[in-house]
Amino acid sequence: MPSSTGPSIDTITKGGRVTQVGEGQEAEETSPPIMTFGAPTAGEILAERYELVEHINNDSAGRLVWRGVDVVLRRPVAVVLRYPGGDSATEMLQAAVAASRVIHPNLVGVYDAIDEADRAYVVREWVDGQSLRELVAADGPLDPARATAIGNAVASALAAVHATGMVHGNIHPGTAMISDDGRVVLADARTDGADSQENDVRAVGGVLYFALTGHWPHGEAPLHGATAGHGRAALPDAVRDASGTIAAPRQVRAGVPAYLDDLTMDLLDPEIAPPSSDVLAAELSRLDIPADEHFLEQAGPLRFTVDPGDEPSPLASTGGRKVALGIAGLLAVALVGLLIGISALGDDKNPKQEPVARPSSSAPSSGDATPAAPAVRQLHVEDVRIIDPDSKTRNELSDAEKVIDGNLDEGWETDTYTRANFGNLKAGMGVWIDLGAPHTVKSLQAVLSSPGASAKLLAGSADFPSTSSGDKQLVSAYKTAIGQPIEEHDGVKMTFDGFDPEKKYQYLLFWITELPQKDGGSGFKVGVQEITVQGS
Repeated sequence: MPSSTGPSIDTITKGGRVTQVGEGQEAEETSPPIMTFGAPTAGEILAERYELVEHINNDSAGRLVWRGVDVVLRRPVAVVLRYPGGDSATEMLQAAVAASRVIHPNLVGVYDAIDEADRAYVVREWVDGQSLRELVAADGPLDPARATAIGNAVASALAAVHATGMVHGNIHPGTAMISDDGRVVLADARTDGADSQENDVRAVGGVLYFALTGHWPHGEAPLHGATAGHGRAALPDAVRDASGTIAAPRQVRAGVPAYLDDLTMDLLDPEIAPPSSDVLAAELSRLDIPADEHFLEQAGPLRFTVDPGDEPSPLASTGGRKVALGIAGLLAVALVGLLIGISALGDDKNPKQEPVARPSSSAPSSGDATPAAPAVRQLHVEDVRIIDPDSKTRNELSDAEKVIDGNLDEGWETDTYTRANFGNLKAGMGVWIDLGAPHTVKSLQAVLSSPGASAKLLAGSADFPSTSSGDKQLVSAYKTAIGQPIEEHDGVKMTFDGFDPEKKYQYLLFWITELPQKDGGSGFKVGVQEITVQGS
């Protein structure tokens, strides 16, 4: 009977890499040949659990990619087979074991790794969808908001991989997958050759450039081990001048915001040191706004190098919308003053004129007037629970109700972990809130037990079962990020006010990605003392 691969769960693959083998890899000179003798057939069940349904393709490294079904859990899977197994498959199997420990909604999950001597295979998550390469080939370059969302997802996946000390090494439009439900996942990491986390981050710039322009900025040759296409399909090269310098996205097409153009070109510039993947993910998350939000369009974010003589734009530093509202307010006051002055001059010229009746400020407005906006108030929270998709024990779910009881002295708290990223065991944990009905929301404030945590606020349109599977579905489905938190009181209070006034919200997720260190340095944990929502 076949069994799980020999390497223990603690085995780390050579070079500190993960793999989710499949299409999108280049063949090595030592790649095993595809064997036809004893080849798998549709309907065959591997390891008494994985039924092969359809042969999808043979990847360029000599592996057979099949669509299958886990007959125990009744879920679709991808099965990647290599001939032969044994010692020659050790690296693939060990890398799969390592990959299975990096759990993140934007990474393809690895479920199993099995060696049967004459063959070995890895069982991974099946993604119904298409690659970024296929999407752009079919529909053309993406709008800036969608390109930013995809870049954000890829950078977030990288941050999870890099937090373990590993490298992906194969980031390009063929390995960035977009599922039919809109989820973006990164697949097909490499195990061959040397690479670096810095090259991973620079490759995100290539993905952004391709999404915005439809061109790959690294030419026909792979960049630091990344293939130039999905499988063997080449990507169109970037537009270049006579010296070979690539044109910026804004030079290729209209409508690319200056901040996104700068960010993309900085990532591709070898003279500019790139940020770490977690910093890049945070910046792209800040920029990942709905497509109809244009107030930041020309306000540049932090670039990675700053000329000492440059001064930040007042619009960028204060927020385009606030400046616009302030100017509009001053113009309104000036206009009212002008009208009053004209009225006073008219009265002086006609001293015997009968006074014109004017409605008092308390009189109801006419039917043609715009009704007053509803008063902002603290909204009632109908339901609250803890979201913990990566837990095996689910022992941190109690006391959720304490975050909405009005008592700052008690709340919900995490367990203590050995590292800030939940001990590298979880992508995060969160507090889910149901407002009972859709509301116009102005802000959400979270009061924490100590400063130093990292968190973001997400919005969704549906509830999911309170199970590990339901939590995974919820985290995957909640895509709308509500701005960046404004931290007060030494970082203990986080306020999110980036809600769209034209939209209504019912379900919110306060998602914690990094824990602060406990006093005395004995581990990492945080408590959420209170969450309040303001709106109408």
